[in-house]
Amino acid sequence: MDTSNNVRLQLQQQQARKSNQNIQVYVRVRPLNARKRCIRSAEVVDVLNPREILTRHTLDSKLTKKFTFDRSFGPESKQCDVYAVVVSPLIEEVLSGYNCTVFAYGQTGTGKTHTMVGNETAELKSSWEDDSDVGIIPRALSHLFDELRMMEVEFTMRISYLELYNEELCDLLSTDDSTKIRIFDDSTKKGSVIIQGLEEITVQSKDDGYKLLEKGKERRKTATTLMNAQSSRSHTVFSIVVHIRENGIDGEDMLKIGKLHLVDLAASENVSKAGNEKGIRVRETVKINQSLLTLGRVITALVDRAPNPVSMSMSRTANRS
Repeated sequence: MDTSNNVRLQLQQQQARKSNQNIQVYVRVRPLNARKRCIRSAEVVDVLNPREILTRHTLDSKLTKKFTFDRSFGPESKQCDVYAVVVSPLIEEVLSGYNCTVFAYGQTGTGKTHTMVGNETAELKSSWEDDSDVGIIPRALSHLFDELRMMEVEFTMRISYLELYNEELCDLLSTDDSTKIRIFDDSTKKGSVIIQGLEEITVQSKDDGYKLLEKGKERRKTATTLMNAQSSRSHTVFSIVVHIRENGIDGEDMLKIGKLHLVDLAASENVSKAGNEKGIRVRETVKINQSLLTLGRVITALVDRAPNPVSMSMSRTANRS
């Protein structure tokens, strides 16, 4: 490769990484489910183009609003399409030693868990590109192992699965339910946090990762509400940590550590519409909305490049929804 082509390639890589430093927002419009079709709900959201959507107050209303995103996905979008655009570009970043985060955020019943995990089993029969209902998390596991196998490097991968329920932390992969998990600031790294007691499990294959995902799914807090037959009542963070050892330019061993945090947030809710006016559901809804408000403030601070002690220290942070 001549010098000019080499320089051009380096500039393209720098521009791609610079764009990934920004918080990016994607929107996915789900199709009407059986319940909505049964009560003859109207579709009031139109995807105008790959970046814009139009919302109406009612089906015949002339009151409309247009919103612009980094990318918009219509009701006909497939799991593999969403993954290819939103998450696939981050895999190279993780393997280069950066930290990336993907958030699924939205109202109850909008399909966040479907997008992140998928339906029924999390196991992919072929590759991360297959045309199935498998979600982002199992596709990312498959993609990472496929890339690492082709790189032919020495590596280790560890997985953790954290749940935040009513402001309490729970390890979804722990065999001991009595284990206390604490979170506190890391005194050695400004803006970073330590989660004490969270177990990280080493996996040797994508199948190992699928089994851990299924184990965590079974323990997650869910409930039936008026708006969702299986509403997630907690936030979860599925984290993949990859250690790669390779030879540097000078012949010395070099260790790269990349992290991918895949966050499935509980839904923002209206207490009365969800039928959560009594008992434990009220407390859940209040805590969920409170934590989402705090997250919004953190993201705003990141966008404005303002210091925020609540934010996690990440070299590459991308907001995906």
